[in-house]
Amino acid sequence: MKKVLIISASPRKGGNSDTLCDQFMAGAKSSGNSVEKIRLQEKKINFCLGCGVCNDTHKCIQKDDMSDLLDKMVTADVIVLATPVYFYGMNGQMKTFIDRCVPRYTEIRNKEFYFIFSAADGNRDMMHRVIEGFRGFTEDCLDNAQEKGIIYGLGVWQKGEVQSTPAFEEAYEMGKNI
Repeated sequence: MKKVLIISASPRKGGNSDTLCDQFMAGAKSSGNSVEKIRLQEKKINFCLGCGVCNDTHKCIQKDDMSDLLDKMVTADVIVLATPVYFYGMNGQMKTFIDRCVPRYTEIRNKEFYFIFSAADGNRDMMHRVIEGFRGFTEDCLDNAQEKGIIYGLGVWQKGEVQSTPAFEEAYEMGKNI
């Protein structure tokens, strides 16, 4: 059994990327894994101040929900990062979350990562900026991060449209096979 943490940056509960998170979660639970989904929209996460205090203390001076989220990331075996795509990049909620990992990023090691995103554009080749943004964090900053899969929810705009795409079933199957 693996401990799975899903980070959904969708501002819309039940939005397309959030729905893919739910599918991944259902698949992972069906295989007996422990799964928790966090909706960033429901958390208080301030912008990084760039003050540098955490470089020595490994604690952020800000008192918000990020400390608890970092605890969860450190103890998880599998981390799923999910975002809607805004102007061919991850949304601001996800970027702010990643930026705030600085105090403990050296402790987020030996993790399996999955990336989920949804976009109105149906062209998979146009998603390279989102993927590279995630990889800049996982591959370039975290020790022994292993990218295990990407779920592309493409060509969807309105809430719920992703349910009629191949990504809907792929999310369940990828979760089931972690």
